[in-house]
Formats: sequence, structure tokens, C-alpha cells
Amino acid sequence: MNYTKALDHKIFEIISKAAQELQLESYVIGGFVRDFLLQRDFKKDIDIVAVGSGIDLALKVSELLPNKPKVQVFKNYGTAMLRYKEMDIEFVGARKESYSENSRNPQVEDGTLEDDQNRRDFTINALAFSLNSHNFGDLVDPFDGLADLKNKLIKTPLNPDITYSDDPLRMMRAIRFATQLHFTIEANSLKAIADNKDRIKIISGERIVDELNKILETPKPSIGFLHLYQTGLLDIILPELTALNNVEEMEGHTHKNNFYHTLEVVDNICPNTDNVWLRWAALLHDIGKAPTKRFHKKQGWTFHGHEFLGGKMVKKIFERLHMPLNQKMKFVQKMVMMSSRPIVLAQDIVTDSAVRRLVFDAGEDVDHLMTLCEADITTKNPKKFEKFHKNFEIVRRKIVEVEERDHIRNFQPPITGEEIMSLFNLQPSREIGVLKEAVKEAILEGEIPNEYQAAYDFVLTKAEKMGLKKVAIKSSSSKN
Repeated sequence: MNYTKALDHKIFEIISKAAQELQLESYVIGGFVRDFLLQRDFKKDIDIVAVGSGIDLALKVSELLPNKPKVQVFKNYGTAMLRYKEMDIEFVGARKESYSENSRNPQVEDGTLEDDQNRRDFTINALAFSLNSHNFGDLVDPFDGLADLKNKLIKTPLNPDITYSDDPLRMMRAIRFATQLHFTIEANSLKAIADNKDRIKIISGERIVDELNKILETPKPSIGFLHLYQTGLLDIILPELTALNNVEEMEGHTHKNNFYHTLEVVDNICPNTDNVWLRWAALLHDIGKAPTKRFHKKQGWTFHGHEFLGGKMVKKIFERLHMPLNQKMKFVQKMVMMSSRPIVLAQDIVTDSAVRRLVFDAGEDVDHLMTLCEADITTKNPKKFEKFHKNFEIVRRKIVEVEERDHIRNFQPPITGEEIMSLFNLQPSREIGVLKEAVKEAILEGEIPNEYQAAYDFVLTKAEKMGLKKVAIKSSSSKN
């Protein structure tokens, strides 16, 4: 079967010419071929395999291109990469691989195209288009990957036990592709993932998180997380999450299954955000519930303080998986720790004071927080569902009204500590902190507007009650 139309970009003609000059066979393989056959959007990453030196082929291609792009060479891996018109093209020599038990880094030796296709993770990624002049565009498909594409099947070229044991990251990739493409993992392959799940322990946290992020970036991440759970991988990677799948009954009282609820929340949030860290917050928002679960005869099941504990658990998870411990982690922490605040507001009468405090604590992230809390509505009762969403609309309107009037988001006190020190001739002391806190509380409670003059007058009155005397004269250049 010929697919010349897939190779109408100039770059493939140039690669073919370069390979011919070097007397090498060359093929485009993997994701480009798979996505063309699936009629998916063209990805900017192209993998080229040469039967011979991939590095030599990359250098020759660069020579033939008009702007002679720089070639990055990775001698240890026998690969090279160049960028051409926003495309990243990677060249590798055909090879066969063998693995040791404690590493996913293979021992490599030169091989044929067949050897190279044998080492690929899935049949749908072993598909190749020939770039050779005598059969340009021909599909090379030794494992019937085309049929697996049509049948929407994730299947390994060789024995799945060997494939997954050799490189355990492939287990995560199988689940990620199944989630991205809405494919089924072939039964023997799924069983092999469960049988080899403990091998995931040799994979670095960074690699695992990269696959988790790609699952979270799909329209329906629950597909992937259910596969991770059913194969036992999730219990190794995120035991805090699987601990939520434990429903208990005491004296006729049960609680909802917080594991399946969490997956619903993650799916709910996806249409409303492409922020992967907000999706992480949705995934982790209830992790504090398992360790805080208690039964009380009068109250039934409670999870007091689960948001605070969950926030602390976020940091431990990020550390364990070698995730970024910067603002991204702090954002997820904040979302988890505040995840119930808007829900409480939506259930009660929404006061300006409560909204001001919400905006003050959430700052620039208040809209993200509202998105998370709306996704957290998973009740199957249509009346309750409608009521909660209407209440959240009221909260959102209040946030806009209060912010326009009081400017609480990214709050800065209208009167500074330095001005207070100058007013009362004070050195840095406890009294300054007390006065600043009093101003903040007065603004949040609506006692005074968030304006300089009101704060100035409030400080004078408060300071007088504290026995402090004003010694400085208010400058005529003071703020209005």
C-alpha cells in the first residue's frame, strides 16, 4: 500500500535524496505515520530511521537544506536532531536492543529495519513509510499495525511481558495512548501490565509525571486513571488517591466513594481549563479525606480538616515524584486547601464580608478556585445540581461586584508600615503589626472602604485606643 500523499512536504524529498547519496535506506516511522493514518492533526515531531548512521544522515540533510540548520548530535544514543520550519526531526540508526533487569536503558547494536520495528513499543508505533526512491511512500507494517489502528487496539509487537519488563515506562505509555486515542488495550497486554506493575519502581518520577500530565491533558483523564487503578500501577504511584476507594458503613451511615468522585471532578474540570496544574488540583483535592475520616454517632462520617491536611500531602507527593516545588506546587496546594471555601459560601447566604475574605485569600487564583469548586458538583440529583450551580453563579457575581468596589484581589494595605512608624515615631515593633492587621480586618469586614483616607483615619482612632500619640503632621502630598 502506497502513501506518497503523506510525504508531499519538501523535507521528505530532501531526506530521501540525502539517504540516496549516502547509499542508506531511510524511513519515517512512529507517531507521524500513526497520526497520518488516523487523520489526526500533523505533529511537528518526525522520527527518521536509517539503516546505517542516523547521525551521518542528519548531517547530510542539513547540508542539503537552504539554511543549513544546526544538527544536535547525541553520540551516546546514536541519534541526531535538527529543526526545519518549526519541525523537530530526529534521526536514529536502525538498531536492536537488549535490557538488564535494573534499568530501562538498553544495550544497543546496529540492526535492520525489522530489528528496529521489533523494539518499538506498540504495533501502531512500528508503522513506517519508505523514503527510498524505488518504493517511496510504501507502508512497511510487519505487525499488522494498520489493522490495530482500524480496530482501535493498543498491542505490543512482541510478547507484552518482555516489552513491559524491558522498559516499564511503556506500561504508562500504553495507558496514555489508550486515553488520548480512545483505544482499547489488548487483553494480554493489559494483563501483562498488571503482572509487571512493580517494575514501574525503576522509572524516575519525572518520566512518570510526564505521562500523568499527558493523561491529565486529555478530554477524559478518568479513562487513564481507571486503567492505572485496575492494573495496580496507581497504588504504587499515587497511593494517596487509591486510599479514597474505601467506602464504609456504620450504623446505617455510609459516605460517597471519594475515589470515583475525584475522577468525575477531573473529567468535569477538563472542558473549562487547559491548565494542567488546575487539573492536578482536581485530582488531589480530596486526598486528605482518607486520613481524616471519622465516624460520630450524631454527625455520621466526617472529614474535618481534610483540606488543610491535603495541602500538606500535596508537597510530599510533589517531592516524591520529583515534581516542581515552585509556584506550580504552591498553586496546587492553595487550590486543595481552599477547595471547600466557595462551596460553603454557595450553601449559605453570601455576604460581602465572606466574599472579600475569599478573594483576599485566593488572590489572582480566585477564578481557578471557582472553576474547581463548580467541577466538584457531582450530585446525580438534578434539583441539587441546578441549585448548586445557581448559587455558584451568585458567588461569581458577588466576586465581581466586591472586586470592582473594594479592590481586594492582590490586596496591598492602603497605609504602609513605614507611614505608621512615621506617624507615631515608632521603631519596628508589635504595635505596627497590630495596626496593619486591624486595617486589613476592617476592610475585609466592610467597616471601612479600601481607601487611603479611611485607613489613615482608622489608624489614628485605633492607635489612640492603644495609647499611641501622633507626632507627625500629615503631608499635603498624601494619597487621595
